[in-house]
Amino acid sequence: MMLFRSSAAICGALIALAVSVAVARGETRGVHSSAVVNAASGDAVVGRASMYNPFKPGKEEGGPSTASGERYDPSVWAAAIKTSLRRKFGGVQFGVRPKYALVEAVGKKVIVKINDVGPLRPGRIIDFNERTMRHFDPSLERGVIDDVKVSPLAGDYWTPGPVS
Repeated sequence: MMLFRSSAAICGALIALAVSVAVARGETRGVHSSAVVNAASGDAVVGRASMYNPFKPGKEEGGPSTASGERYDPSVWAAAIKTSLRRKFGGVQFGVRPKYALVEAVGKKVIVKINDVGPLRPGRIIDFNERTMRHFDPSLERGVIDDVKVSPLAGDYWTPGPVS
């Protein structure tokens, strides 16, 4: 009886591992085709990117609200655009469906939800949340990424994530 329970536990652990690896591989491969690039408007902005994380000790559960009214979530594909670029990226305002952008840097492409705006530091055009920054800088050692190209995407129903 004990041997059966141990075997079942090991089998369950192996299945869970296999599923998590399959999910991780699906994310890194990208769920979009290169046709996404065609949906990006020609009005790309090039500049520097950094990461933001508004969590502070004592803040409310789930993080503060973004300009769109959503809670800041470090685990989704999202970013804050420079306030002066708000109109170019669909207006980003409270209660309005967030817009999307194609971000290209260091040989990688990702679709992000633009759900926040902010007065970023000079020369910076976009601040990534943690997940997005880790896509471009896995160790988070760079702090700032140069030559980032951000293109607004037409339409409201994109699935954020890596573009293959």
